[in-house]
Amino acid sequence: MEISAQLAGIKPSYIREILAATQAPGMLSLAGGLPASELLPVSQLMQAMESLAQSPEVFQYGETTGYAPLLDFLSAKHGLPSDNAAMVCTGSQQAIDLIARAYLNPGDTVAMEAPSYLGALQVFGLAQANIHSIEQTNEGPDLNQLETAFATGSIKLFYGVPDFHNPTGVCWSLAVRKAVADLCNRYQVAFVEDVPYRELRFTGTALPLVSSFSPNNAFVMRSFSKVSSPGLRLGMVSAPKEWLAALVKIKQASDLHTGLPMQAVLLSLLRSEGFPKHLEMVRSNYKQRYQVLYQALEPLFGEYCECDTVEGGMFVWLKLLKSQAMDVTRTLLEQNVAVVPGDVFYSSVDITRPALRLNFTHSSLAQLEVAVARLSDVLRAQV
Repeated sequence: MEISAQLAGIKPSYIREILAATQAPGMLSLAGGLPASELLPVSQLMQAMESLAQSPEVFQYGETTGYAPLLDFLSAKHGLPSDNAAMVCTGSQQAIDLIARAYLNPGDTVAMEAPSYLGALQVFGLAQANIHSIEQTNEGPDLNQLETAFATGSIKLFYGVPDFHNPTGVCWSLAVRKAVADLCNRYQVAFVEDVPYRELRFTGTALPLVSSFSPNNAFVMRSFSKVSSPGLRLGMVSAPKEWLAALVKIKQASDLHTGLPMQAVLLSLLRSEGFPKHLEMVRSNYKQRYQVLYQALEPLFGEYCECDTVEGGMFVWLKLLKSQAMDVTRTLLEQNVAVVPGDVFYSSVDITRPALRLNFTHSSLAQLEVAVARLSDVLRAQV
């Protein structure tokens, strides 16, 4: 049977495809955006699951928007404006898909940073949208390029990851956040704010959401995969009530609603007395892993690669000075090290320089050191 034309033009996710290779014995993976398995709050999740019998209502069909007690808790926790509403999704990835399906027609244009999150590139590609790439600086998107793009009148949405950007780890400055909100308001471009890593800050001071400066002109997508468990597949999208109504209609047709038992489990976890301490432990642990990775890379800086520091999240962006990303990636796989080439994070011909995305949250300290040692050998050998 012939597949649809829009699907035929979509490449499979390199990251999802490489995950199979990372399961091979002896493979060291710096590829996926995986949290540390040993730090998952398994005991707290088990207790929450055991208590489900006390809430038989979660085993019935539910509201499309989600489990009401969870929505009430999250709305209060995040201080949602009174004219905004929220919906629980099957991961924040589903929220991107719902926004695209509800608001994009083939040929509409979406502005995105270059590089950008691969999952969003896939969703907007499937929606047959045009991608207008905005170069990224170390403080966020290039504001001159962004305003020039907005001034054309052709941009419908601007998708961004302001906190510990995937793949670069960049955290937008306060000035850039305010400027982006102002530009979106002025040119009537909806901002799609994706913040899955926001709670993984391990140094520095938290900055306001971009949408806090423009609450009536933004979607905000939160993920619980990085702070609870990826397997729960839970996220949340919030937006002005009239905007969210369109997403609810699409979700009704897609899967009726996200599974209620896991929503109840998440609520129990987030409410538990031990969760703040758990989250602080995760941040401290990730900070240590990041420092080990960065220090192991430092001898390579200047001659073979460059890497900016990060204040949180899960990734560093290693810019290669003498090697091609795909060549390094293939050679490293032969050395039982998995990384992601920077090429896959660009829409098409926007690649400006070779780079690798390295994850530091899933591997142990010793594994990080071994992986970088093998990376060092590959970079030196390819000169």
